[in-house]
Amino acid sequence: MRLNAFLSSCGVSSRRKSEAVILSGRVQVNGKIVLAPFFSVDPEKDTVTLDKKKLKLSEHSYYVINKPSGYVCAASDKYYPVVVDLISGHEGRLYPVGRLDRETEGLLILTNDGNFTQSILHPSKEIRKEYEALLNIPINQKQLERWRKGFEISEGRHVKPISIQVIDREPENQWVSIIIIEGLKREVRLMAKEAGFNVQKLIRRKIGRMKLENLRNGEYVRLSFSDLYTKIFNGGIV
Repeated sequence: MRLNAFLSSCGVSSRRKSEAVILSGRVQVNGKIVLAPFFSVDPEKDTVTLDKKKLKLSEHSYYVINKPSGYVCAASDKYYPVVVDLISGHEGRLYPVGRLDRETEGLLILTNDGNFTQSILHPSKEIRKEYEALLNIPINQKQLERWRKGFEISEGRHVKPISIQVIDREPENQWVSIIIIEGLKREVRLMAKEAGFNVQKLIRRKIGRMKLENLRNGEYVRLSFSDLYTKIFNGGIV
């Protein structure tokens, strides 16, 4: 197992943040400082320490939460409440799989399984995410067609949704369903701005084929790996 993956699986932090921990010289393998995040370790044979404290693999946990507005997708934050604080009774570190901005609500996965996180986030998996957005003014067919063609929103990068369509909900012609794959930072809001709209409310409704339907705002459910995997790739309701 790569060293950064081992740290992530021990609940130290995400793989990316674990790389910074390793490069800081705080990690030792069998008594020697290792500065290479991709250094190979055997969890059963090697002794890995962080700040001279022995690390061990954590039992993997998987939560699905209906994230409320006002919470930051992080393990800690100086200014705002964080989503992990909504999970009660869990011992050890959790971190969100991907991010929703502070104002966005809806489906979010929290786990301490770094390998699972990579399997969901990697672009090759092409995991679709469906959002429901309340626009500040009604949208017409011409504007929908323009949106479907996409926009230049990030350093000349052209992005467009997999699909966008109006939802039959009040206020009329102001709710849209948007499906994306890439998930760039604030992608839906940026596309809406380019299309001439402001997003008043944004909810992530689906991750893959897993759909948010029963969990109320701020509620969560703990799932096994197999249950979560099945819901994402084969379909299921939370």
